Amino acid sequence: MFSGIVESLARVVAIEHDQDNVHFTLTCPFTNELSIDQSVAHNGVCLTVVSIKDDTYKVTAMRETLECSNLGLLKVGDEVNVERSMQMNGRLDGHIVQGHVDQTATCIAVDDQEGSHQFTFRYQSNREMVSHGYFTVDKGSVTVNGVSLTVCRPTENTFQVCIIPYTFQNTNFHNIMPGSLVNIEFDIIGKYLARMNNLLS
Repeated sequence: MFSGIVESLARVVAIEHDQDNVHFTLTCPFTNELSIDQSVAHNGVCLTVVSIKDDTYKVTAMRETLECSNLGLLKVGDEVNVERSMQMNGRLDGHIVQGHVDQTATCIAVDDQEGSHQFTFRYQSNREMVSHGYFTVDKGSVTVNGVSLTVCRPTENTFQVCIIPYTFQNTNFHNIMPGSLVNIEFDIIGKYLARMNNLLS
């Protein structure tokens, strides 16, 4: 479980394809604190550390993960938002994030708001997806590339988020532009409520 508060940026240093799996080798400021079998969110995707060597570590993404996230688009040199799993005795500064990405969304606009940035994203939506809790609500929470954010002006298949300068500079939001594909995880509370409504109706 994660909080959506990105700890650092990791850089992809190697990519290895192994049948339907992809092994990513990365480096980040806390590599020397990692251990094998540890869970780390990468752009919001929970992946397990499988090996550590010098100042790099390796994680593996399987086909299902690659199909519903933007990890398959990563190239050597790309920046990835990373967060280690939440400590239960710590503060929940963001919201409950599982690290289970639901789908990708496309950035359709970036607006400079004289210091902050407003991003607009479009995602695939239909009645069935909504019935599973795949939607956003005004002032609700959404995770974009592993970053816990507050939703503004949601529509049937779009939403906006506002990014303060610190977040813009210290996550890979500074690389997101119109046409960029991002990972989104909808709020787990909304999913439970949608499921309960389906069961009771």
